[in-house]
Amino acid sequence: MPFLSRSLASSAHSTVPWVSYACLASSMALVGSYVGLSKLLVAVFPVMLLAWLRFGIAAVAMAGWVRRQPGESRLSRRDRWLLFWESFFGNFLFSVCMLLGVSMTSALAAGVIMAAIPAVVAVFSWALLKERISGPVKLGIACAVAGIALLSLGKSDAQAGAAQVSLLGNLLLFAAVCCEALYVVIGKQLTGNVSAKRISALVNLWGFALVTPFGAALAWQFDFSAVSAGSWGLLVFYSLAASMITVWLWMTGLKHVPAASAGVFTVLLPVSTALVGVGLLGERFTGLHAVAFGLALAGVILATWSGRRAS
Repeated sequence: MPFLSRSLASSAHSTVPWVSYACLASSMALVGSYVGLSKLLVAVFPVMLLAWLRFGIAAVAMAGWVRRQPGESRLSRRDRWLLFWESFFGNFLFSVCMLLGVSMTSALAAGVIMAAIPAVVAVFSWALLKERISGPVKLGIACAVAGIALLSLGKSDAQAGAAQVSLLGNLLLFAAVCCEALYVVIGKQLTGNVSAKRISALVNLWGFALVTPFGAALAWQFDFSAVSAGSWGLLVFYSLAASMITVWLWMTGLKHVPAASAGVFTVLLPVSTALVGVGLLGERFTGLHAVAFGLALAGVILATWSGRRAS
C-alpha cells in the first residue's frame, strides 16, 4: 500500500483540544464494552451473520451521513482507496477476527493480547506515517501495556482452573490487534479530507458489502424466531456502537492528535472490557486491579501531556 507512505500534513503543531482526547477515550471505552458483551452475541448468532446484521443495522441508521455535505471536497482516488482499506482492516477483518477469537478463547487471553494495541499502533505509525515517537509517548505505551498485563495477571489468579485457552483464538485476537492498529494509522490520513460522519458511513457500507456474501447465505438457514428480545436489543446496541458512534468519536478526535499518541488511548479498550466483566459477570476487584488501572491512566496522561508540549 504505497499511499500509506505519504504523511498527512496535519495540525500537529496546533494546540491539542482536550475534547479530542475525550472523543478518543470514549471511543475506545465503548469498543471495549462491546467486545466484552459480544461474547453473549456469538453464543446466539453465527459470527459472519452477526457481522452482516451489525453492518446492515448501522447502514440504515447512518443513511443520512453518506452524502457529501456543502463545503466538503470530493473524494479523491486516494481517499476512496483509504476508505476501502480502513473498512477492510478496521471493520471487516477486525470484527471477524475479534468475534471468532472471543468465541474460541478466554477473557484473560483477550485482555493480555489487546494490551498490545498501543505498541502496535506506535510501530505502525512510525513505519507507515514516519511519525516520531517521543520519550513520553514511549513511556506512556510502556505504562499502558504494563497496566493491562498486570490486570490480566490479576484475572488469572481469580480464574485458575478455567477452560483451556485456544491457540487459534489467541492468534485471531492478535490479528484483530494488528487490524485495529492499521485502522488508527489509515484513519489519520483520512481525517484531513473527509468528515468524521461520512467516513463512518462509507466505511460501514464497505464492511456491509464485504460480508454480505457470507451473511446472506447464513441468514437463509438461521431461525430468527428463536432469538430473544434481549439479544435483539444487545445486537442493536452493538451495531450502533461498533459501526456508528465509536468510529465517529475516533475520527473526530484523531483530527488533532498524532497517531502514536492516539494509540495510547486504545488502552481503554481492554480496561473497559475488564469493567464489563467485573460489573456484569461478578469478577472480584482486587488491589492488583487498582494498580493496573493506575498504570493505564498514567499512560494516557503521558500521551496527552506530550501532545500539549509538542504544540
